[in-house]
Amino acid sequence: MEDFPASVIPEASEPIEKQPGTLRFFIDLIETLVLAIVLFVAINAISARIRVDGSSMEPSLYSGEFIIVNRLAFKLGKPHIGDVIVFRLPRDPKQELIKRIIGLPGDEVSIGNGNVFVNGQQLQETYIAAPPAYHGTWQVPEGQVFVLGDNRNNSSDSHSWGSVPLEDVVGKAIVIYWPPQKWEIIQHNVTIIP
Repeated sequence: MEDFPASVIPEASEPIEKQPGTLRFFIDLIETLVLAIVLFVAINAISARIRVDGSSMEPSLYSGEFIIVNRLAFKLGKPHIGDVIVFRLPRDPKQELIKRIIGLPGDEVSIGNGNVFVNGQQLQETYIAAPPAYHGTWQVPEGQVFVLGDNRNNSSDSHSWGSVPLEDVVGKAIVIYWPPQKWEIIQHNVTIIP
């Protein structure tokens, strides 16, 4: 039987120092906190969580529901008729409202006989609680949008206080996330009747 030379395992030239358990714990804790803060700031920069307060958007949104808002929607794209948006009320910037865009900059919005017209074309609005009982015509200024609540006859909106400057728009409502049984993607479709 031949003797095979035994393998020699070289010793590590520098022994690895183990950090004390308490120090390692605090380093891990600080790293976790820093990561949590960075994620929190990043998520809040691109989204917001808003609570619906009031009945002005029924039957699309109900009071007490929580929604996620995309803050980048109009920084990276343009608003469209039908978009459900959150904005700061022009006459009271501390107050945020949620409504649906009905008119874009330069549009003429007319309401009469329970129908809404944009530039002379009627909107088919299957999402409203009831046809509007008011009437009027509004010209949407450049850099602003005309908004209405889906509960047309129970909503303080552009028909009573005017258009919303685009710089006051917080973002586009994306999804209802609370309560869990109400979870759904918010619909932004509006059909124009030719």
